[in-house]
Amino acid sequence: MTRITRILPAFYLSICLLSCKHSQVVEHVQEFNHYPSASAVAYYNRHLYMMGDDAPYCLVLDTSLVQKDSIPFFQTHLKKLPKDSKPDLESATVVQYQDEDQLLLLGSGSKSPQRDLAILYSAKKKKADSIRLDTFFTRLRALGIGEINIEGCTKIHGRILMSNRGSLGNPRNDLIITNAAFWDNQTETGLTTIRFGVQPDSTSFSGVSGLEYSSLSDRLIATVSTEATTNAMDDGAIGKSYLWIVKNFSSKTKWKAINPDEIIDLEAEDPRFKGHKIESVCLLAESRTMLHLLLVADDDNGSSTVFTLALEK
Repeated sequence: MTRITRILPAFYLSICLLSCKHSQVVEHVQEFNHYPSASAVAYYNRHLYMMGDDAPYCLVLDTSLVQKDSIPFFQTHLKKLPKDSKPDLESATVVQYQDEDQLLLLGSGSKSPQRDLAILYSAKKKKADSIRLDTFFTRLRALGIGEINIEGCTKIHGRILMSNRGSLGNPRNDLIITNAAFWDNQTETGLTTIRFGVQPDSTSFSGVSGLEYSSLSDRLIATVSTEATTNAMDDGAIGKSYLWIVKNFSSKTKWKAINPDEIIDLEAEDPRFKGHKIESVCLLAESRTMLHLLLVADDDNGSSTVFTLALEK
């Protein structure tokens, strides 16, 4: 099979997407009918932490995708949090903070003040702390990101990389690089923005929904999906999902715009992706020749699906 590739015109620069032969194998697909709207996932200490954007608790799975625990973040009897008041936790990564590894979950910031927050969870202490991000999101708007919708985050060389997802009404994706523990000094923390994936077709837009960085191969892996919505708040008809891969990413962090080196149309590769909106990705393992990834999907019907796949480099 051939990776889906295309040449995109430059916003600040011109990058040709290279065609190559590859092997991609979907190893496992599992539905979680009882768990709504999987939107974020992180892998740590042989456990997966999966969060739904309107779920009141985080699901903890082992590497066989068996549920081992759950972490309640919000006290409610509801299966799904109301749209108007949900914190919209859309991205997750593991960070070093206060001398221990902690799970960081970010609200999207797409509605203030409900979604202007983060949660830090210490597995060691079994304790969750809520952090307001109002000042941080205000600074992002001042940098020109008018419609905040943070849907991806990952670590890169001691810093945090986020993705802001666009929509048909705001057709641009941005990468945001900031300091580790940025929430402790939101007024002065470093901020760099990079336009990501220039897309000239105004009738269709692919929004970045998740990020993962591999320090071993210096690759940025992004999940991307199309959705018929003109804003950061509303859901729309589910289209296709993709993987965007940027090689040698650390050398590009000072660029003004970046296009993916490779684009993979997941549904074209495997029909089991049809009807699923891929929301996030995490790296399970990596060898010299393969990436082993886990993707989580939301079907907008109250359930979640997990895909594991092996992708040849």
